[in-house]
Amino acid sequence: MLRLPPPFQRLPDFLQLMRLDRPIGTWLLMWPTMAAVFLAADGQPERANLVIFLLGVYVMRAAGCVINDYADRDFDGHVERTRTRPLATGRISAREALILFVALLALAFALVCLTNAFTIWLSLGGALLAAIYPFMKRYTHFPQAVLGAAFGWAIPMAFGAAQGEVPAIAWWLFFANVAWTLVYDTQYAMVDRNDDLKIGIKSTAVLFGRQDRFIIGLLQLLVLALLFMLGLAARLDGFYWLGLVGMGLTFLYQQRLIWTRSREGCFKAFLNNHWTGVLLFAGIALSVWP
Repeated sequence: MLRLPPPFQRLPDFLQLMRLDRPIGTWLLMWPTMAAVFLAADGQPERANLVIFLLGVYVMRAAGCVINDYADRDFDGHVERTRTRPLATGRISAREALILFVALLALAFALVCLTNAFTIWLSLGGALLAAIYPFMKRYTHFPQAVLGAAFGWAIPMAFGAAQGEVPAIAWWLFFANVAWTLVYDTQYAMVDRNDDLKIGIKSTAVLFGRQDRFIIGLLQLLVLALLFMLGLAARLDGFYWLGLVGMGLTFLYQQRLIWTRSREGCFKAFLNNHWTGVLLFAGIALSVWP
């Protein structure tokens, strides 16, 4: 087995803390962000903006994971899925995690400083949402809504960077993303629901109870309705509507996966949202491509 030199022996723990070994969260943030980048620029985003937002996706997702594990460091050890995380086991200290979080935020801010003043001001809201989200599960059953706003905040920022303003179509996409996040993060929370009930963690999965599948279905319909309004407002073409149909099919498949509420099925449904995001991005990108 390959041993890393002493200065790098803890690197795998920090990579795990930032979830760089599990890209699904990055993809779920990336697809709507890239959709916004292309939509805001009429299919021709500037190379600089494309690179800035791609790097920003990775940096901010890593920052969100670090502050999430910091907030949950006293709970993760009691949850089957999270008990081996670096902060829960003490392989990384709380102080080290906070330093890393601040460093990642500083890197993200350096990236956004390459855009314009309007986008810089918008970014402050995104940083605030990323910082408070992990603590919301102590006070509300809707931390997923805060996560959706945090994940979706790159959408108005993408329009701000490209146009210097945030038009109405950006908000259709933003609120569709919030509703979609409620869908997939509730599916994710269903995996941990029994553990969360024991330790008193709040989530939409806990709140919805036996109505979870029905409410997820309503949220999936809301996502499609908001994206339908986006398509009309932005006058998108047939590629977009095909993508929307494809998204609807992934939602039907996810309903099948969560039908028995098994941990494995709910987690597979959560992972399947990667393809939902691919279809969203592809539909928008192909529709606005010159």
